Amino acid sequence: MIEVIAFNGSPRKKGNTEVLLDAVARGVKKAGGSIDIIRLCDLTISPCIGCGGCSKEGKCVIEDDMTILYDKIGSAQRIILASPIYFYGITSQAKAFVDRIQALWSRKYLLGKGVGKGQSGRKGYLLSVAATTGERVFEGAELTATYFFDAVDAEYSGSLLVRGMDKRGEVSNVADELERAEQFGKEIVGG
Repeated sequence: MIEVIAFNGSPRKKGNTEVLLDAVARGVKKAGGSIDIIRLCDLTISPCIGCGGCSKEGKCVIEDDMTILYDKIGSAQRIILASPIYFYGITSQAKAFVDRIQALWSRKYLLGKGVGKGQSGRKGYLLSVAATTGERVFEGAELTATYFFDAVDAEYSGSLLVRGMDKRGEVSNVADELERAEQFGKEIVGG
């Protein structure tokens, strides 16, 4: 069974990101996978303090809820980073989480240790929703996702990007987007 872990960086409950993640989860389950959705706003994740402590052992010196996420990331076969767009980037909650991945980057690149617990074929996916419809609205999030997935030893394998959804949960009334999200979930398990 393919194990998927999704990190929801939206601070808004029942918002568009959560609605789309729920649809993705339906697709994952229909395809025979399992999914664990972690709402980052429910956790205490301090920002990286740039101390360099992780460069010695590949572990962050800060003891908070991020500590339990490192093992979850290491054991997942598929990883989803989900965030609405705030000023052409991911939310501050999602960014604090990504910044703390510096420990895994250090483990991989400075210490030469694997991140994925010996698993090959790990894949990463971005789910993002924007209120606006600008052509370049997802570029910042996609760049961040590219380097996040590289640091956690997962191949960046696709994205679900939805424009023009401003009101809370508005996407729940757009059947095509919900269907697309469910299909995305199925592809994550099959891909």
